[in-house]
Amino acid sequence: MDRLNYEVLKKSGYDGYILEKAPEKVLQFGEGNFLRAFVDYWFDLANEKAGWNGKCVLVQPIAPGLSKMINEQEGLYTLYLRGSEKGQKVDAKRVISSVSRCLNPYEKDDYEAMMQVAISDDLEIIVSNTTEAGIAYDPACQAEDCPPSSFPAKLTQVLYRRYQAGKPGILMLACELIDNNGKELLKCVNQYIDQWGLEDGFKKYVNEDCTFCGSLVDRIVPGRIRDPKEVAELEEKHGYADPLLDVGEVFGVWVIEGDVSLNDTLPFRKAGLEDKVFVTPDMSPYKKRKVRILNGAHTGFTLGAYLAGENIVRDCMNDETIRGFMNKMLYDEVIPTLPLDKDDLMEFAAAVQDRFNNPFVNHELMSISLNSTSKWKARNMPSFLEYVKEKGELPKCLTTSLAAYIAFYSNDIQELTDAGLVCKRPAGNTYTVSDDRWALEFYYAHKDDSEEALTHAVLTNTKMWDQDLTEIAGLEETVAAILKKIRTEGAKAAFADCL
Repeated sequence: MDRLNYEVLKKSGYDGYILEKAPEKVLQFGEGNFLRAFVDYWFDLANEKAGWNGKCVLVQPIAPGLSKMINEQEGLYTLYLRGSEKGQKVDAKRVISSVSRCLNPYEKDDYEAMMQVAISDDLEIIVSNTTEAGIAYDPACQAEDCPPSSFPAKLTQVLYRRYQAGKPGILMLACELIDNNGKELLKCVNQYIDQWGLEDGFKKYVNEDCTFCGSLVDRIVPGRIRDPKEVAELEEKHGYADPLLDVGEVFGVWVIEGDVSLNDTLPFRKAGLEDKVFVTPDMSPYKKRKVRILNGAHTGFTLGAYLAGENIVRDCMNDETIRGFMNKMLYDEVIPTLPLDKDDLMEFAAAVQDRFNNPFVNHELMSISLNSTSKWKARNMPSFLEYVKEKGELPKCLTTSLAAYIAFYSNDIQELTDAGLVCKRPAGNTYTVSDDRWALEFYYAHKDDSEEALTHAVLTNTKMWDQDLTEIAGLEETVAAILKKIRTEGAKAAFADCL
């Protein structure tokens, strides 16, 4: 079957929105599944809904990549957004035409082509998602490298060439999953300016004429379809082959940190996407919303649900007790502690249940359980402490969640191996807890403790929590009692007690 390109698409009878020719307004570092299902999707909608009339030039951040495949398809690819929205199953197809081409800067001609984009009058925006490790300063990178290995060094070269050509500053949107991604990227660029001895005028250009924005991205992107049978069925249905086909969940939000006037510069508000892609002076409340509601919900019920016999997130949403426990935790204990509009928080929490109930994604509880010590501390502990501070009492669900965390790490411990701490589920099968070695060794050392002794050891472990949690009135006795209940009657019985 013919591979997707503009001519093949026309022959296939596709009747959706397509933009074949437009100025290249975006230079995007990263060509993987996430950016194509997220950033390029939003720009595609901006072309359709706001007449933005722009294309994205993609750049491979590392040598092996997708440039050859993307160029063979003239930038086109099929995107499926799949999931559950307001309780309804969604499986929406869209052919994305916002990408013009992809460059591999590790090839000489493409490196120079990247620099030609850098000095283009059409260029307005640079976007990046080069993984969490991508925003890092590597002093081994030199000004004359073609290209340097690190992304910030490549960006410094691109901006310097633009500065030398006398072109106006650009808007930089960093999407990497690290704190203060925009500020950290600018810091790295400034380090290269100093290391390479570039002139003060360029430093002023980068820091004053260019605008570096951090951003928070939120969409689960499973990416490729791995079932050969489904791939063959879709090719038959589409009338073309598309090895670049991408899959993401329906939910998507892009929060950009910067001056709100950028809402008028960027095309998203004009496209009617202001509730999905928007600029705010401070994105920290939105990050807090995501971490405490979405991530906090995962960590909050996963460990107890696994002990109760569940294996994937979707099945938990079909269990009245587990779903009820999660919702009570979110609506009664987490949302009241967050500094955002309550209607917005309720809507976000409602979307979380839809996302967890995605009929297309088998999200395994054991994969969520990785490193749950640091996850519980980062995702659930802040809500727990805020609740205690504001209400002067223990939050039932979060306290039960803490007891379930201890139960998961200590349930009938069998052995400590190189792979992790081997425990036994109430049903009889074993599972392996993965975490920092010191945490696993701690639980192994306390494997014969009573519920009271283990609870005391965990709550007084300041390496785990940065504080002695036994100082919170009533917590030690309550957690020990819930832990005993989980071990004797099961985690679901403990969850039910909260309802």
